[in-house]
Amino acid sequence: MKTAAYAELNRREKATKAKKDGTSPVWLKGFAVPVILLAIWQYAGGSGLISPTVLPTPLSIGAAFYELAGSGELAANMQISIARAAGGFLLGGGLGLLFGILVGFSKKTEAYLDPSLQMLRTVPHLAVTPLFILWFGFDELSKVLLIALGAFFPIYINTFLGIRGVDAKLFDVARVLEFNWRHQITRLILPAALPNILLGVRLSLGIAWLGLVVAELMGSSAGVGYMIMDARQFSQTEKVFVGIIIFAVVGKLTDSFVRLLERRLLKWRSSFQGTN
Repeated sequence: MKTAAYAELNRREKATKAKKDGTSPVWLKGFAVPVILLAIWQYAGGSGLISPTVLPTPLSIGAAFYELAGSGELAANMQISIARAAGGFLLGGGLGLLFGILVGFSKKTEAYLDPSLQMLRTVPHLAVTPLFILWFGFDELSKVLLIALGAFFPIYINTFLGIRGVDAKLFDVARVLEFNWRHQITRLILPAALPNILLGVRLSLGIAWLGLVVAELMGSSAGVGYMIMDARQFSQTEKVFVGIIIFAVVGKLTDSFVRLLERRLLKWRSSFQGTN
């Protein structure tokens, strides 16, 4: 007991000392490298070392962002892009979760479905884009389905691996408790496989956002991808960078949301968090 009390006292003293020393929060340290790069970038562009057509300065990009936001063009295109990405993710992710449960729970289903799905997984987005245009045209359906195709596989694979990674002893407990098939999935399999499933959600969101770029660049009259293509044709590099930054920021926000969800849903898990 004394050893534990001394350890806790030592930990609190170190925390107090870190606060007095003015140690920066972890999230603040992540801004150090971007701020340095932006300063160098602004200096190089402002001094004329780099052509503004090739690489506009951060200030000019900020001005373009302010102009697009003030005109309403940015909000309208973002709304369309987010709706497409969300629709594709929900469709592909939902099917990926369903098929992952079916294949992970049944070896017979795995034998029939998994080889074909693994073969389709290796086909690049750009290879199937012409087929999607031929089959579904340039309408919203083709874009949502292309995004769904990319969002399907991360959740499918991680759900499958998560279920197969469940401790076999838990199934013995389920048999003792006389769980039916539905209770085994909801009370045993899914909670145990949740870390893998959430990892699949993170990867799926990222790929859905990348699929959105491909879908909008292949032919669109609205969206952030269309805004980038339209700006490129008129050599408006500032707007191109605005679109790229929007993709990066929204992608980061969705990833951070899932990570927050992981911390809340997986409080029971004790794992290594890295050294200081």
